[in-house]
Amino acid sequence: MARYQKEISGCAKCPLSKTRTNFVFGDGDPKADMVFVGEAPGHDENLQGKPFVGAAGQLLTKIIEAIKLDRSQVYICNILKCRPPGNRNPEPREIEMCEPYLIRQLELIKPKVICALGTFAAQTLLKNTTPISKLRGQIHYYHDIKLVPTFHPAALLRNPAWKRQTWEDVQLVRKIYDQERSDGR
Repeated sequence: MARYQKEISGCAKCPLSKTRTNFVFGDGDPKADMVFVGEAPGHDENLQGKPFVGAAGQLLTKIIEAIKLDRSQVYICNILKCRPPGNRNPEPREIEMCEPYLIRQLELIKPKVICALGTFAAQTLLKNTTPISKLRGQIHYYHDIKLVPTFHPAALLRNPAWKRQTWEDVQLVRKIYDQERSDGR
């Protein structure tokens, strides 16, 4: 995984490469059975070069700990590896340029379950345009890997009422994780 990160960290395929401070590849256990995929680095992530280190990242860490795991036991990454200016939403062309990197990361990690954080992660991985509110709470598949979409932690900071649904979603992620590991898959 480190070799792949080094190989692509100089990416200049889209204009985001010109405004980034750091290429934000991913963080955690490269052999993790559970992967969290977000949409793009924010301000703090761009500065530190690691995903989910700002306020949303602190909430994600608490969520991971609430399902009795440590952040070091999972892998965390985003679709985009560079920060969109002003924390705007990723544009389709940017997703198109970065998605092969995410696909390769997932191929290398071989997780047993993926938790897609937010609309862009869920829609990109599932190849559909269904709203996150309709995707969440159910098991979907990314190839043969079980995938559970839920709200992005940044959305939870703006809409605390969604925390209950997110808690249900991550409990489902944990249940799948436990089942897949006990089945020896």
